[in-house]
Amino acid sequence: MKDMVHDQREVRRARYAVAAVFAVHGAVTGSFATRVPWIQEHASVSAGQLGFALAFTALGASCAMPLAGRVTHRFGSRATLRALLAAWTVSLVLPSLSPNLLTLCLAMFTYGATAGMADVAMNALGVEVERLLGKSIMSGLHGMWSAGALIGSAAGTLAAHLGSDARLHHALAAAVLTLLGLLACRWVLDLQPAEDEEPPPRFTLPPRSALLIGAVGFCAVFAEGASLDWSAVYLRDRLESSAGLAAACTTGFMLTMAIARLVGDTVVDRCGAVRTVRAGGGLAVLGGALIVAAGHPAVAIGGFALVGLGIAVVVPLCFAAAGRSGPNPSQAIAGVATITYTSGLVAPSAIGGLAQATSLTVSFGLVTVLAFGLVAFAGVLRPGERDRARVSSPGAAVPDPRP
Repeated sequence: MKDMVHDQREVRRARYAVAAVFAVHGAVTGSFATRVPWIQEHASVSAGQLGFALAFTALGASCAMPLAGRVTHRFGSRATLRALLAAWTVSLVLPSLSPNLLTLCLAMFTYGATAGMADVAMNALGVEVERLLGKSIMSGLHGMWSAGALIGSAAGTLAAHLGSDARLHHALAAAVLTLLGLLACRWVLDLQPAEDEEPPPRFTLPPRSALLIGAVGFCAVFAEGASLDWSAVYLRDRLESSAGLAAACTTGFMLTMAIARLVGDTVVDRCGAVRTVRAGGGLAVLGGALIVAAGHPAVAIGGFALVGLGIAVVVPLCFAAAGRSGPNPSQAIAGVATITYTSGLVAPSAIGGLAQATSLTVSFGLVTVLAFGLVAFAGVLRPGERDRARVSSPGAAVPDPRP
């Protein structure tokens, strides 16, 4: 992309616009998640068939995300994000319209593909705005995603409580979110490829740098997926807590992550990405140890809170590092996103399979071990040659964020 000159007012406006895009993206996820029981009943599928259909979400995302760089190069960042975000918000209506397993699988594949491509496009723009501002914003952007997901899930919970038809609910939500997304996209940066810039390949494996950074993201997302899907079960089955307290643990974990992401940029600017991830990994290891050793629900809840606090900023920082790691930010971000999506898909089933073979305690022992990977491998998030070249370039707007 061209290293264009942008005034600070334009960049600040673009920051808020991208934050709004992240919130819209998260609201779609929250709106969908709360109506899964209705969708399952409408499609007349069993729990196993529903799990099979939901796997097509990650499959669609993994297949489509590597294409995002090519699309962005062809049409520019603003037009690409506008189209992909609109496709993602509109796709919200597809699962609730599906009358059987086959159509539900196709709907989830489309839902995941549009989600993944929009995810890559908005993270690439977030990385560029962060570079121009010269301070960390990626954690806050992902915090806005979490806030949007909480708002979407709250609205979905209300709709479910009122007994509304998910087709109507999702049609209204899609219309509102599409409008909000299109408005927000008016003020994002419009990055265009340089005249001599070669287009990225239509489909390619992630670069090596993205694989190393993605491995760090894998550890964090594995812990996140395990905690989201199994924290309530852990409290109910192992610690014999009430259903309400078990559910509150999961909600508390989500809130901890959202708050930590919203305030995480201040910590990153002060301490740098590497030290922040190492410290977060230490908190996550401590939290995992508390979960494994817990003899009382309060101890386990505290452990899950520490895990959420420790891993909250890791994925945003991985996306930021990927975007700065080479000449094709979208390709690197797509590689990291593919790895993290895979981790989110693998984690719940891996925890369940290990728990069936051994126990949930052993399963969260694995989570604790992977959390230690954040401490051990955080160094791959250090700035690469692309960062240093941009800082030293006469046309660079401002220095890049600290490592």
